[in-house]
Amino acid sequence: MSPNHVTELVDLLQLERLEDNLYRGQSRDIGTRYVFGGQVLGQALAAAQETVDPLREAHSLHAYFLRAGDIDAPIVYSVERARDGGTFSSRRVLAIQHGQPILNGSISFQVPEHGVEHQTSMPEVPAPEDIEPLHPLPPDELARLPVKLQRWLGIDGPFEFRQVWPRDERHPAKRPPIQHIWFKLTSPISDSAILHRALLAYASDFHLIGTAMLPHGISYLTHNVQVASLDHALWFHRPFRVDEWLLYSFDSPTAQGGRGLARGQIFSRDGQLVASTAQEGLIRVRGD
Repeated sequence: MSPNHVTELVDLLQLERLEDNLYRGQSRDIGTRYVFGGQVLGQALAAAQETVDPLREAHSLHAYFLRAGDIDAPIVYSVERARDGGTFSSRRVLAIQHGQPILNGSISFQVPEHGVEHQTSMPEVPAPEDIEPLHPLPPDELARLPVKLQRWLGIDGPFEFRQVWPRDERHPAKRPPIQHIWFKLTSPISDSAILHRALLAYASDFHLIGTAMLPHGISYLTHNVQVASLDHALWFHRPFRVDEWLLYSFDSPTAQGGRGLARGQIFSRDGQLVASTAQEGLIRVRGD
């Protein structure tokens, strides 16, 4: 896999400063119909971090996706400095395209400190080296799909994923709403903890709502299914590197009313719980 995709993603998270508290980011077409939600999360975090003492670390992010993002247009990030206390800093971020908000979020930062510690145990799963890499679709099958899906399914992206229980998204079978996926960047990056957090925010949007679809035998490729992320929560617990293997463990406790809820825990290879996520998404199954 080419390190150029990793460099491109890292560059995507380096925002242009327009004015105090105002930044602009570009978009990357990864084959989705609209801007990938993880990109907006990562850039929103990067924008907020620009307004905070770099010694203060992001520990939580809560965001609502308001509108679909236009891949062909830049995104402007407006940051409100809600509060700077002795230990915590709070920021509100509004992502804007074509004069309309597409995401609003709140991000909290903290001066590192020591305290009580406990965590849940990492699930017992095979090591990433013991799992077969995902194989691309045969060219003839890929050619029969819409151009956007060809790009999504055939892309040589910046992250490598290894699924403990692989599933064919084109012909999904019903199964319990639990899955475990190893992931990491395909090439090394710098030691910047700020950059690693922004990249984890980007990757945290993968596979969450897909977990809520597992019991129903549907996927984002099912022709009569409409899927969209509604909100996203992310908590950072401990140091990590996204260029080393991380285990993303998902479950979905409920789906109802056209919405599904999914939760995630992200572990380092040595079993440290480094981050947690939650997301509610729109899941509509329309008549044929």
